Amino acid sequence: MTPAPALPPLAPGETLRHIFRADRRTYWRDHAWMAAGAMALGMAILAAMGNPHIWTGAVGGLAAIGLRAFYLSTESLETEWHLTDRRLLGPGPTAVALRDIAKVRGIGSAVQVITRSGSKYLLKFQPDRPAAEARISAAAGIAP
Repeated sequence: MTPAPALPPLAPGETLRHIFRADRRTYWRDHAWMAAGAMALGMAILAAMGNPHIWTGAVGGLAAIGLRAFYLSTESLETEWHLTDRRLLGPGPTAVALRDIAKVRGIGSAVQVITRSGSKYLLKFQPDRPAAEARISAAAGIAP
């Protein structure tokens, strides 16, 4: 087991409001849907090319997404975002002032945060995306 990521340093007087963690069940559900899409696309491409073995497209699509899912799972599932009364703190040096957030919207199981300068950030694999969107929007003082 790996230790949980440490809370990033907060400014004096800054308080933590919420931690957004990637959800394991959501991660695997999303990858199952991606695998189904890749399998269908692979089969469609082979059928369009006239290949008599279109089933190999399904095998290839499943293998590609399966390998991706297993390879990226550890890193993706350890990702945390911290919402404070002043900022949204992401992995590494990512820090977005709440006053700089222009828009918050959902994309699948992810929450996209767009700043006034146009920078975009994704909080991926959220188990309750609408609640995460609402919490960030409310903290930033914008309509969801």
